[in-house]
Amino acid sequence: MNDMRWMDGEVTVEDRVHSTRQVSGEALRDGFFDAAAALSLGLIRMSGGSLQVGPFEVLRFDVPATTSHSVSWPIDGGVLAGAPGGYLEIRSTDGQIVARVEGYRPRLPKPIYVLTQMPFHHALTRLQLLRLRGRRPVPGVPADVSARLTAGAIDAGICAGIALVAARRRRVRAFLAIAAGYHVAAWSASGWTVGGAIMRQRVVSIDGSRPSFGQAVLRFATLPLAAVRLRAGTVQPYRSISRSSFSTTAGLARVEVPATRG
Repeated sequence: MNDMRWMDGEVTVEDRVHSTRQVSGEALRDGFFDAAAALSLGLIRMSGGSLQVGPFEVLRFDVPATTSHSVSWPIDGGVLAGAPGGYLEIRSTDGQIVARVEGYRPRLPKPIYVLTQMPFHHALTRLQLLRLRGRRPVPGVPADVSARLTAGAIDAGICAGIALVAARRRRVRAFLAIAAGYHVAAWSASGWTVGGAIMRQRVVSIDGSRPSFGQAVLRFATLPLAAVRLRAGTVQPYRSISRSSFSTTAGLARVEVPATRG
């Protein structure tokens, strides 16, 4: 879940994920930006009080205030800050981990901020929060490997059929574009694809919520690697919590959905 409000040049942005355990303020403080560094392969990192993207200081923070289950960084400047002011708070409360930016003055005009910085912020922050949440408890029973391959084959066949009918030239490119749009739309809308529905499998975030658009894009981008690992037999069915069974980077899981009984 995410939210954004803009008033008098100040932005309030909030993201949250479900968590059955409370996380200490120290763990939130130490883990939040470490998660960003891990997810971006070190491109985004915290150095002292400076949040850097590559060699650029994008935001500068003052000394954080830490409580038993929260941490708050005052925003002091940086390339993306139009003026000092506001804060970034991470808190663990009421079965959720919440990231809230309040009173922040972006340097970018509102239309550009809404189209660029804001969606990137939501996408990255959600992944950071899911990483802080951890992979336990799992959101369901991981789908069996053979069933996952069958569901994938059904979805690939659908995309190939559409490309064959719709494109007379460059059908490989058409297939890739159709497959990307089909999977990203299906996962971010409901977690279901046609193949997943037939095989009773659904893609969910590791906190059990519906995948975000950013998570769906990231999952599709890493599908080739996942397919190789599946075909190589390195993924074991029903392993309750493993990097093989879950899309670690995107914070997603493919789980079985029990059949309903009449």
